[in-house]
Amino acid sequence: MATSASATGRPRHPSAGNLGARPALVRDDSSPHRLPAASFPHGAENGRDRVRLGPDLDDDTLDRLIGPVDGKRVLDLGCGAGAATIALARRGARVTAVEASTTRLAQARAAAEVAEVRVEFHHSDLADLAFVRADTVDLVLAVYSLAGVQDLSRVFRQVHRVLTPGSPLLLSLPHPFTTMLDDDADQPSPYLTRTAWSASPLAWRAAGDEGVTHVHQIGDVFTTLTRSNFAVDALLEPEPVDGVSGIHTSTLVEWVPPTLVVRARKLGI
Repeated sequence: MATSASATGRPRHPSAGNLGARPALVRDDSSPHRLPAASFPHGAENGRDRVRLGPDLDDDTLDRLIGPVDGKRVLDLGCGAGAATIALARRGARVTAVEASTTRLAQARAAAEVAEVRVEFHHSDLADLAFVRADTVDLVLAVYSLAGVQDLSRVFRQVHRVLTPGSPLLLSLPHPFTTMLDDDADQPSPYLTRTAWSASPLAWRAAGDEGVTHVHQIGDVFTTLTRSNFAVDALLEPEPVDGVSGIHTSTLVEWVPPTLVVRARKLGI
């Protein structure tokens, strides 16, 4: 028998009462079959043959944003358990992977050893890249990792320093629309849980890991990149592939884009 929304304490209809300053937590789903979308890519480390920028996206189409990486130096910023790191290394990239979590870094090291790929790993805050020389990196990749960073400008300044002139930063984030909504099986459409301007982070737990998501509005990302001397040349809100359902799939994708993808190139020197 289905459990009613009132019995679980979850609101059923959008109203002013749903938009208060209550804690905004991503649901803790301990099921191995469904994880909070904001926790991507944690818990979905299978298929290390491709770079996945978000859940249920057309990976082959988005791969064109990365381009050829054979022989290039790539910085995987917030590598998690190493899925994208291994995919890039298998394609011939010289990968440096940075991760702030010791648990995730250990998982990434073990996965790279099993995959028999060579990767330079560093345990570090994502805004602390002193171990990378200036103007030496051809691509910086950040898959959902910057959602865990409150001050993007600190990271962007460091990324600008290490990139060679004209080289790209490719990042993906949980789309801010998805953080405003929740779903209810008893209702035909999602309901609002927070305003678009709420600055409170969302907490998540998934597959034995946990973290927070800082909601970055599209305008803030664009403006911060511009002020950090980047030129944005791609800004995408890709629609998930029809019929594809992964471990991070949410019914909200029927209403709003789950992922924001941005590519920005370094200006100047």
